[in-house]
Amino acid sequence: MTAAAPRPYSRLATLSSAPRRGILRTFPALRESNYRLYVTSQLLTNPGGWMQRIAQDWLILQLSGNVALVGLTVTLQLGPMLLFGLWGGVLADRYNKRAILMVTQSIFAASALALGVLVVTGLVQPWHILLSAFILGLATVPDNPARQAFVVEVAGPENLRNAISLNSTVFQLGGLIGPAIAGIAIAAFGEGPAFLANSAAGVIAVLLLTRMNAAKLHPAPRVAREPGQLRAGLQHVGQRPEILWTIVLIGLVALTGINLATVLSAYADNVFRSGAGGYGLLSAAVAAGAVIGSIASARRVRVGLRQLVYLAMALGALQVVAALISVQALFVVVLVAVGAVSLYYLTGGNTLIQTTVSPTMRGRVMAVYIMVFFGAQAISGTLIGFVADHAGAQVAMIVTGMGPLLGAAIVGSILAHARRLRPRLIIRERPGRGFVYVRPRELHRAA
Repeated sequence: MTAAAPRPYSRLATLSSAPRRGILRTFPALRESNYRLYVTSQLLTNPGGWMQRIAQDWLILQLSGNVALVGLTVTLQLGPMLLFGLWGGVLADRYNKRAILMVTQSIFAASALALGVLVVTGLVQPWHILLSAFILGLATVPDNPARQAFVVEVAGPENLRNAISLNSTVFQLGGLIGPAIAGIAIAAFGEGPAFLANSAAGVIAVLLLTRMNAAKLHPAPRVAREPGQLRAGLQHVGQRPEILWTIVLIGLVALTGINLATVLSAYADNVFRSGAGGYGLLSAAVAAGAVIGSIASARRVRVGLRQLVYLAMALGALQVVAALISVQALFVVVLVAVGAVSLYYLTGGNTLIQTTVSPTMRGRVMAVYIMVFFGAQAISGTLIGFVADHAGAQVAMIVTGMGPLLGAAIVGSILAHARRLRPRLIIRERPGRGFVYVRPRELHRAA
């Protein structure tokens, strides 16, 4: 019997499915239906959140003419997480994480809707914006640790590294697309639609969470309420060197090395004289590099603390090199590398913590991680802004590299001392090639 001739459309179907197979090879976490719903919700809420942040800052400035109120808005939105973030981690360990996210997303949507209606009707006052920012800040307290800890439940432990990388890609795309859409929408229609769009994104996110198949989730054991849970979370961090030194390193890196918005605006204004368009180009270069870094990290097989030290060192060195460049085109190329290394480092740190932490401690440990990260970034904005204003953009860019380099030096030295390591140049390890290896001292004596 002769084989039947292939259908005319079979080759077309094969070709159309090839990109999908390529995506699934790069991001196998997308094979999980619950994770696809989760990522879809993030694709909506991340740009929506950025739109609201841009709109609220611009709106309160237009209503009051007071730049200090813009800073107060940011403080009200970040302050609750810095003050009460550890308790948010306790809630994430104690209660159903999907339920927490449904509640917090509903609060985000309701707050955005109320503010949008006030703007559209012309009734909005500065205190409305300040109150909305504070409500968002309170809802963020349980939302952030629950969202971080929920990734493993929707993607599964075997896909955790890949899921974290994809989440980082989505976050960077949101940071790139959200402000751009907000700027266009504000110029064309005013601030109201930005709030209403974010509200709609929150409602859709809640609906997507309700559609998840609970039987396919990978929930961590629920922690019963008892005294000392906050202290137990901090002790867990202190007892796990991989977690402790990763958090210390991220704090030092974020202290100067992550928040580049201030120094890039100074470069566009004072160094390259390229204005708002130039600032957008520089920001887009960092975001493009970050997307490249997050995709590259999706293929990473393993991550260790030593690798994070090397990445922090590379990040700091790149930022110092950028400070020495006066040609904008070359500066943009280095910024792409900065963005790639930065995201590769951040996803590595998040992955190392999430794969090391005990499942019953995940919410509390991630709350510590988020608090240190946010707190260091809050200090970073003021510090880098002060340096850029008094010493210039190039000096400020050098300072951005000091945090990663200092973190690499401190944590690297501690690891070397604890593990009795020291560098040694080995010339003939491979024919015609030489490398710097780090070996225990005992091996040096044996050699």
